[in-house]
Amino acid sequence: MHRNVGEHARDAIGVMMAQEGYEMTRYADDFVVLCKSEKEAYAALAQIQQWTAQAGLTLHPEKTRIVHVRRDEDWKSPDGRFDFLGYRFWRKWKFPRDKSLRKIKDTIREKTPRRNGKSQTEIIQNVNATLRGWLEYFKHSSKGTFTKLDKWIRMRLRSILRRRHKSKGIGRGYSNIRWPNAYFAQQGLISLTEARARACRPAKAGNH
Repeated sequence: MHRNVGEHARDAIGVMMAQEGYEMTRYADDFVVLCKSEKEAYAALAQIQQWTAQAGLTLHPEKTRIVHVRRDEDWKSPDGRFDFLGYRFWRKWKFPRDKSLRKIKDTIREKTPRRNGKSQTEIIQNVNATLRGWLEYFKHSSKGTFTKLDKWIRMRLRSILRRRHKSKGIGRGYSNIRWPNAYFAQQGLISLTEARARACRPAKAGNH
């Protein structure tokens, strides 16, 4: 159950949910209440609605809804997923929500126009600065997210190289052979897939 309320009501709602035995995850005025059944979810919603009405507050009409995250629905179906703090939750997986992906792609596009006059080293360093911050926040996303984004970023960089070598079109096909993934690794481009794997790798226990 996903909710959004006014900032001044955060702590009070958290106390109320804890007293009623509900598990709640909250950040600022966004929060999610975890329930074991649909019946329990509607009961929690009724209590929140009653409390907010008495406090003179209004729940966000678009963000306030009950979701069955284990229901066999498509990952984009509003009945089987919900968005929270930039993530999309569906079944046991989580991904950056569509808006989050559009935002990083827009940022990368601004840094990688085909007519970019900067050196390749400078372009990659500039791209890496964006990738580090994005990865730190979204490193808990499912692996496929990073594989697709890595491929797209390399395509953008190959398109710049194609233009500099007097070729038209985007960086696909033969460009993948001319400038393979290893080429960009040697140039220092961050691989989100590899960086995510390292970030999520369990720490080894020290010797005693």
